[in-house]
Amino acid sequence: MGSRLSLDGSVRVVVVGGGFGGIAAASLLKSWGIPFVLVDMKDAFHHNVAALRAAVESGFAKKTFISYSVTFGDSFRQGKVVGVDPERQQVLLSDGEELHYSHLILATGSNGPFPGKFNEVIDMESAIQTYEDMVKEIEKSERILVVGGGAAGVEMAAEIKTEYPAKEVTLIHSKVALADAELLDSVRQEVKEILLRKGVLLLLGEKVDSVESLTPNRFQKDTVVRTEKGTEVVVDMVVLCTGIKINSSAYATAFGDKMARNGALKVNKHLQLEGYENIYVIGDCADVKEPKMAYHAGLHANVVVTNIYNSLANKCLKTYEPGSLTFLLSMGRNDGVGQLNGYYVGRLLVTMAKSRDLFVYKSWKTMGQRMPS
Repeated sequence: MGSRLSLDGSVRVVVVGGGFGGIAAASLLKSWGIPFVLVDMKDAFHHNVAALRAAVESGFAKKTFISYSVTFGDSFRQGKVVGVDPERQQVLLSDGEELHYSHLILATGSNGPFPGKFNEVIDMESAIQTYEDMVKEIEKSERILVVGGGAAGVEMAAEIKTEYPAKEVTLIHSKVALADAELLDSVRQEVKEILLRKGVLLLLGEKVDSVESLTPNRFQKDTVVRTEKGTEVVVDMVVLCTGIKINSSAYATAFGDKMARNGALKVNKHLQLEGYENIYVIGDCADVKEPKMAYHAGLHANVVVTNIYNSLANKCLKTYEPGSLTFLLSMGRNDGVGQLNGYYVGRLLVTMAKSRDLFVYKSWKTMGQRMPS
């Protein structure tokens, strides 16, 4: 990156969403001296990659929330974005405030069940307490059911069984193969082997009947859960890991015609929203053919902020090329499996790279703060 630009007062980037992509973009804008405002419903970044461990290990949750205002000062605004007016270049907040932008970065991420996703207006202390409350519910429960066997479900089952080997943990998944379809068969098979070695009971190819009637994350002794095939499981607690949905509420009205079927926004090779040179989309809400991962959101942020800088400096824009899949599954702090550039990687490398601390230190470093011990 070149020298700092001399900018007039008309330049202001608004970043909507303070997830992995949002904080990466805001940090780059800050370091390059480009005026910006980061908007998020929470007052702290949530390192949700580590959320599953925060739900089972007491004291871990405080490492997964990092104050926005300590890092970004007056460039952070807590609020809920309810709309975008591209004609007037305004972002609309639920309290009626409007934020003017010269450039807009949409990084709204995705919604899903707790633990993992935490998309509501809440302060850091309350959010941490929500995780500590779940730890207590798990401690009380002898038999725990995890519904869903994608990446979150298999990691959740492994985290519980690692922390509490004596508890009975059952995982129900509607498909026969576990984890994500993009992964190598050998990786998906090893996920299954790890869970079996840990003593997780697997019910594969079965779907839970009326899942919406279940009360998740609460100790409820002798709850009977039925599958559509009639199998019954008696448990004390249910944890839902039933997938994520793109969080499109901030932009659905303004850009409904630019949305893919899953709610993500269609972008060009520079990650600009189709039809808009000054609006960029990063992370889960960008319609890019690759898995929705924190790692990719960071790569998007780098391209987009570079492109904003280059557009202001009259330079050529960078292109984003989805790379080969890198996907590491942490199966408790002492195990894991994944793939790197199309190749299988085993327990030793994944445990060292991810499972021990789930990349939490990297987010504290990005935010320029010291992680609590």
